[in-house]
Amino acid sequence: MNRTKHSFLLLFLLLSVVTFAQPKIKVACVGNSITFGYGLKPTESYPTQLQALLGDKYEVHNYGNSARTLLSKGNLPYIKEKEYSDALALNPDIVIIKLGTNDSKPMNWKYQSDFIADLTAMVKRFKQLPSHPKIYLCCPIPVFARAPHFHPEWGINDSIIVNGVIPKIKTVQKKMHVRLIDLRKPFLGHEELVFDGIHPNADGAKFLANEIYKQ
Repeated sequence: MNRTKHSFLLLFLLLSVVTFAQPKIKVACVGNSITFGYGLKPTESYPTQLQALLGDKYEVHNYGNSARTLLSKGNLPYIKEKEYSDALALNPDIVIIKLGTNDSKPMNWKYQSDFIADLTAMVKRFKQLPSHPKIYLCCPIPVFARAPHFHPEWGINDSIIVNGVIPKIKTVQKKMHVRLIDLRKPFLGHEELVFDGIHPNADGAKFLANEIYKQ
């Protein structure tokens, strides 16, 4: 083999190694039971279905924890959970934050004046990571209070989500120059996509994953 062919072979091998060593794009899905996949098989959660849509170049991680709040003074603050520290430790390239549904409970919404500051602090914490991730804030899906198997005792309030939580999320989105995914509008009129008025069924999780995938 002459020197020119040998050089081309080495270059080809080097490029092949670089190609195969390309790191995957890491996605952190931060949220409550809707992100976790409450009532679903692990393969049916929206992060798992998002992984299927994004393909092998992405690595989607589910950091959902049921009943958790964005509010730091809420009954179960997300920031105090291992999932939050794990999401930060991942040093993700993309962060999808879907919190706010449980904040609408009366016991939590009495701290509504802290919501913007708490969400801003979370966004800042992710922005400070070495990866400087793209951050997406999600508007919560609707609450279908008339749906079968709805649990009024949970205290989740759609009116508070619409008139309180979502406007505050939009305020932070604009203030912090991050992206917004409106999950409320696509779900309106689709009660069949949730099994208890709050949590998506398998089709609902697929629908949710597709809405996020579009962004």
